[in-house]
Amino acid sequence: MLARKKPMARSGFKPAVFGAVRATVEQKTEGQPKPPKARKCAVKSCRKQFMPDKPFVVWCSEDCGAEIAQVKLAKAKAAQSAAAKRAKKAERAGDRVKAEALKTLPELLREAQREFNRFVRFRDRLGGFPCISSGRALDWSGNATDAGHYRSVGAAGHLRFNEDNVHAQSKHDNQYKAGNVVEYRINLIARIGLERVEALENNNAVHKWTKDEVRGIRDTYRAKANQLSKELKHD
Repeated sequence: MLARKKPMARSGFKPAVFGAVRATVEQKTEGQPKPPKARKCAVKSCRKQFMPDKPFVVWCSEDCGAEIAQVKLAKAKAAQSAAAKRAKKAERAGDRVKAEALKTLPELLREAQREFNRFVRFRDRLGGFPCISSGRALDWSGNATDAGHYRSVGAAGHLRFNEDNVHAQSKHDNQYKAGNVVEYRINLIARIGLERVEALENNNAVHKWTKDEVRGIRDTYRAKANQLSKELKHD
């Protein structure tokens, strides 16, 4: 018979002892900085590999460090300048809003009339129309053409923005011949028809303009005039 082997004697090493040894090792290594790794210089024109002496160092030399500092400073100044511009723009926008709110009705009416008259001149120029009263070709090269009202603003203010009532007219006829109304009517009938001319003549409604209404008219005809101006440039 084979002799039985004696069981091996258990070691006196206990888990508690192993844990204590491990903790001692960890305490010795804890807090010790990891060895630095080689990295490339952050300066694009350099990109040289170097061993940083501190974790945050991204430059390989004093010159590269100075260049990085200059770049950061320039970016900071640009950001400050952009912020200042935005603030100034917002301030101007706020000032424009305030100024718009303070405008009187007569001021708004003048602005709206100016944009409406621009639209009329562009409309008739693109349409190839002559002077509404004299029938002569209009001079578009300077300031010789007006937007002439058939029924004047003073006599029929409610028709001041009526497109049938306003047409391109030579400054001579509009300002020095009192609108040349007789010839104006003859040519206006030929252009838009007797029915629409009589509708203008019979329209005596009383209208009280409001600021918001006039602002809407001004903005609408400004947009229309600008669009016709673009079309004129493309012709």
